[in-house]
Amino acid sequence: MTSWIAFTLAAALFQCWRTAMQQRLRGELSVNAAGIVRYLYGVPVGCALLLGYGAAAGQAPPALSGWVVLLCAVGGLSQIIGTNLLIMAFGHRNFAVGTAYSKTEAVQAAIVGAILLGEQLAPLAWLGIAVGVGGVLYLSLAGRGTSPGELLRGLTQPAALCGIGAGFCFGLTGVLIRAASQDTAGDDLVHKALLLLVVTNALQTLMQGAWLARTEPASIRAVFATWRSSARVGALSALGSACWFSAFALAPVALVRAVGQVEILFTLAFSRFYLQEKAKPAEMVGALIVVAGVVLVLLASR
Repeated sequence: MTSWIAFTLAAALFQCWRTAMQQRLRGELSVNAAGIVRYLYGVPVGCALLLGYGAAAGQAPPALSGWVVLLCAVGGLSQIIGTNLLIMAFGHRNFAVGTAYSKTEAVQAAIVGAILLGEQLAPLAWLGIAVGVGGVLYLSLAGRGTSPGELLRGLTQPAALCGIGAGFCFGLTGVLIRAASQDTAGDDLVHKALLLLVVTNALQTLMQGAWLARTEPASIRAVFATWRSSARVGALSALGSACWFSAFALAPVALVRAVGQVEILFTLAFSRFYLQEKAKPAEMVGALIVVAGVVLVLLASR
């Protein structure tokens, strides 16, 4: 239990840090260009992690089947779409709330995991996920009122639609990567996770790179021109994804995503001190509700 929780907390921190830096890149790069840097510059870091872990463990990476590679490709494409949707959400509202919308991924991952993998959760875990999502919605609707009409308008605004769509894509990615890990031979779950990370990031670089070359050829030069900041985004992305993939291999995706909602605390901190965005009191209340949901999930997984 402690391993997947530790991986999840580290992943949430790295992801928040990476997203904050990626948000700043949006001033220099397009949505697709800002998205590809996390994969392009993340591949070398992922390879270093895989080789270093393999050398320390004294074992070669396990073989991959075509089915596993396909799962990585579909999961990687889903993550690309989710990342672009999240970046687009930032353009409609501030960094903290844009990220909060995507946190509905916990309940969406629970539903997708139940359908595709047959994962069953304890009632207390479902309650924790519901409380966490409630905190996210409270945060996202802060200051908008609670009448049915206002609620509908809040949930159908562009930032909400982009954020909820991003949450679904991220939840689906986690389920597909967990399925890929389960279908890969070997007992070392972390070693398998690092291998899947490298394969997925390489495929993502090819997919989004081809799309960028076709639709925004001028952006390719900008991706390399900003290599100093882009390389930091890629390194943080690789570290975060390595932790996410390891957590997915060790525990149900819904539990990992639910605990990962503590990212909202890191997000509020980055929003305030890194991006100089002022947090509202209602946003802090929403964050505390999210934390309460995480606590319930942890109690259910004991």
